[in-house]
Amino acid sequence: MTHPASEPAPAVAAVVVLAAGQGTRMRSSVPKVLHALGGRSMLGHVLAAAAPLRAAHTLVVVGSGREQVRAHLAEVAPAARPVVQEEQLGSGHAAEVALAAVPDLEGSVLVVNGDSPLLTSRTLTGLVAAHDAAGSVFTVLTAEVADPTGLGRIVRDEHGAPRAIVEERDATDEQRAIREVNAGVYVANAGTLRRVLAGLGTSNAQGEQYLTDALAPLVAGGAPTAAVRAEDPDDVLGCNDRRELAVRRRTLNDRVLDGLMRDGVTVVDPATTWVDVTVTVGNDTVLEPGTQLRGTTTVAPGASVGPDTTLVDCAVAAGATVVRSHCLGAEIGPEASVGPFSYLRPGTRLARGAKVGAFVETKNAEVGEGSKVPHLSYVGDATIGAGANIGAATVFVNYDGVTKHRTTIGDQVRIGSDTMLVAPVVVGDGAYTAAGSVITSDVPPGAMAVARAPQRNVAGWVRRRRPGTAAAEAAAAAESRAEAPREDRDEPSRANSDS
Repeated sequence: MTHPASEPAPAVAAVVVLAAGQGTRMRSSVPKVLHALGGRSMLGHVLAAAAPLRAAHTLVVVGSGREQVRAHLAEVAPAARPVVQEEQLGSGHAAEVALAAVPDLEGSVLVVNGDSPLLTSRTLTGLVAAHDAAGSVFTVLTAEVADPTGLGRIVRDEHGAPRAIVEERDATDEQRAIREVNAGVYVANAGTLRRVLAGLGTSNAQGEQYLTDALAPLVAGGAPTAAVRAEDPDDVLGCNDRRELAVRRRTLNDRVLDGLMRDGVTVVDPATTWVDVTVTVGNDTVLEPGTQLRGTTTVAPGASVGPDTTLVDCAVAAGATVVRSHCLGAEIGPEASVGPFSYLRPGTRLARGAKVGAFVETKNAEVGEGSKVPHLSYVGDATIGAGANIGAATVFVNYDGVTKHRTTIGDQVRIGSDTMLVAPVVVGDGAYTAAGSVITSDVPPGAMAVARAPQRNVAGWVRRRRPGTAAAEAAAAAESRAEAPREDRDEPSRANSDS
């Protein structure tokens, strides 16, 4: 079934995805095929695996939860066409409904279940290539599994040719012992498939039209058929409940991590590292334990991510470091550093060598080259120039209750600790702000802005207002020491000198 990577994938006239089932065992208001793993829905994985076949038509049979599935298709595969199966009368009926939507269709048709998230393009292109090479009118994908319970069995003749697909509930004891199972993936000639589907009966335990029943009458009529075994039996695994979804998620993640490690990425602990199939990671990157890379995240070569870090739709440049942080839609520049315990929200852009440190939150903020926001600050709707330093506990006060406003910090600025920058405000190049200031007006370049009230000490306040407290006792003792004659205060030192 190997399809050489140098050859273009074989084309099919149509791909039919069966996605109309209710999926009651998922116990969910979400249609089964929309449950996600590895950055895509199950349906999304199937469509991605079939995409290299270059089908002229992609038909997705929908039924239960059809509006949710339609909306999802519009987002992830707008070229796919949903086809409604009003009554769920079996897989054969679903395929027949799909073909009726394109009555003039000719050529090969790939039919696949929408809940097979581990299918790969390699397996599907190999199946179609084998179908074409054999001159078959109907080819079924199979797998050899250790436990075939619940799956349709492939019955072959003495020469190894496929004779029938028998569902477990309809199988004999001898047939149940067969370990080669139906994968629910078929390639068939469109005209042949139409004719055989039109003649399918419902004489089975469910009273439905099984697509699996299409094989036997073709064999009986002498039509050329084939059964092709998948190289990896995991490829054909379906997903019917949350437990199986968790197992499929782990298998998929293991595949992704294996590919990354083969490409030169260090994954310190694969058991606690999760990377979506939509993520790109460069070689010589280190992924520490507890790392999650999701969505459209890209990590350039030589970066280090983690431990205990989640990046969603982020771009991390070469040599950057992100430690124990949560980042959404952020751009982290070359050799920049983030964390620990930072929260970067959408619109954050860190230039080369910038630093966002411990317990810092940023949003819609540009941090210039070499600038630092070391700790305990909020930077929202801001532009920070190069070489600036934002002192601890600084807050960019960007929201007046109605509108967001922007703060601009120039190059080589020093913002004192505990400064409030009330936007809109501009702090010019090389300027300083005094610690504890509330800056409400622009600061000229090179100026020192001091915006705080003079300190006033109210003597004796603790003794009068907090009598009997430990603070009052400590204050009284200190006052007594301060009021004692100098000779009394110095006496211990004289005694020490006499000795």
